[in-house]
Amino acid sequence: MIDLMIVSALVLLICITSSKILYKFGVPILLIFIALGMVFGSDGIVGIYFDNYELTKQICSLALVFIMFYGGFGTNWNMAKPVAVQSVLMSTLGVVITAGLTGLFCVKVLDTNILEGILIGSVVASTDAASVFAILRSQKLNLKGSIASILEIESGSNDPFAYMLTIITLGLMGNIDHSTILPMLLNQVVAGVICAIVLSKLTIYLLKNVNFEIEGFYTIFITAIAVLSYSLSEYLGGNGYLSVYISGIIIGNSKVPHKKSIFQFFDGVSWIMQIMLFFLLGLLAFPSKIPSVMIQGIAISIFMILIARPIATFSILSWFKVPLKQQIFISWVGLRGAASIVFAIYAVTYNVNIENDIFHIIFFIALFSVAVQGTLIPTVARKLDLIDDDSSVFKTFNDYKEENNTKLIEVTVDEKSNIANKSIMNANIPEDILVVMIKRRGDVLVPNGSTVILPEDVLVVTGNNFEKLSQYKEEKSAKIMEIKVSTNSNIANKQIMNANIPEDILVVMIKRRGEVLVPNGNTIILPEDILVITGNDFTIIDSLNII
Repeated sequence: MIDLMIVSALVLLICITSSKILYKFGVPILLIFIALGMVFGSDGIVGIYFDNYELTKQICSLALVFIMFYGGFGTNWNMAKPVAVQSVLMSTLGVVITAGLTGLFCVKVLDTNILEGILIGSVVASTDAASVFAILRSQKLNLKGSIASILEIESGSNDPFAYMLTIITLGLMGNIDHSTILPMLLNQVVAGVICAIVLSKLTIYLLKNVNFEIEGFYTIFITAIAVLSYSLSEYLGGNGYLSVYISGIIIGNSKVPHKKSIFQFFDGVSWIMQIMLFFLLGLLAFPSKIPSVMIQGIAISIFMILIARPIATFSILSWFKVPLKQQIFISWVGLRGAASIVFAIYAVTYNVNIENDIFHIIFFIALFSVAVQGTLIPTVARKLDLIDDDSSVFKTFNDYKEENNTKLIEVTVDEKSNIANKSIMNANIPEDILVVMIKRRGDVLVPNGSTVILPEDVLVVTGNNFEKLSQYKEEKSAKIMEIKVSTNSNIANKQIMNANIPEDILVVMIKRRGEVLVPNGNTIILPEDILVITGNDFTIIDSLNII
């Protein structure tokens, strides 16, 4: 056991440190972790013999639960909603088209039987979101229009449908009654969706109305819901991956307590699961078997890149008048990833007769896709002139916060206001509006989600779009800016009350070493602090020698 713990810790450290170096050069994360697994594997330098497909399937299935939940939880629905229809069509009809065309190619060119060809097409029909966005983030590629949102929703939701096609095809290969296919398909979708909606709505209600004494219990609670969403759906014959993904979207786009810490927790868990999944898949592979499947793998890869994926993309997105350049780019970034390899393991362990080495074929296709398509993503984006220097690739994620052009205003709540006598979390205040403080009868309160808003309260709110607050009475607006305190600043190491800051300049927050402080007059300003200040005239700031 101790030896296993040492090896596991070393593997994690090597994965993290190596990715830190190669990430800057745009090398896809999937390639790094799988390559390290191959180095440790049976044909590698370390030589750990591992060929347990059943164990790998169980571990990878659990990993995909957390990865898909986090994919849904991190999706910004406000950004995704305008392109939801085309994205869902890409993840459903697009998967069917890709699987069908690839299956026919395997039958006609590679001489497989029809069901095995469709199986190969189904297994590789989904795309890998983690690899795509890892490349976009590492290269800081901010895409124009709604490309990022389409890719995020499509990549996040097409795994469940590729899984359904894979299971149905395996069932047909196992001689199940054909009349059960349609009921099984409907049950997969209906049970998965119902489980997701019921559990997520119940979760939101409980989180808003039950206060856990220990903050860490919130993340544990959400973890249990993610696992239950998958397992309960599977128990009822539904699609567990579809259920857990939808649950993530609903919970992630709701106002729940400690959402930031929950997001950060699942971000870490998701990365651990991805490292474990990719490394384990590399460990399971035998590089010595790759040459025997290379011709098949290259042929299928090229067909999917140049024919199957473009046909699926253009036949769907053309109806929505998506610009041609954007369609070409979306077609190109249909990377195959870990989910496809995991589904290949499902096929290997399903106890049906498969003539080809499907695991190593899919393994090679995924590596080829990420290495060729993934490496060329920045080049293709620039050649098509799809780089947007005025936006951020992070804007499609729930943890993204706009840093520039933030405004600060005060609004008074009257007795007839629809937020009066409600807690902040239940007041339906838009998520991009933050209540920084409340002025109440001469006192200043620093609110949290459970703080009740009373009539005549003056809310100090910050954000970029106040249109939805038009029903409140606006008192005044103010500018907001951030300034960094230098070591030689006149206000460094002084209390705010003694720093001679003009009365019409208010220090709203202090950012200090990754933390955010809400200051009072006794708060001492330290060098390297970032002061968030508000006021109407910042010209006097220069004379204070703050920076």
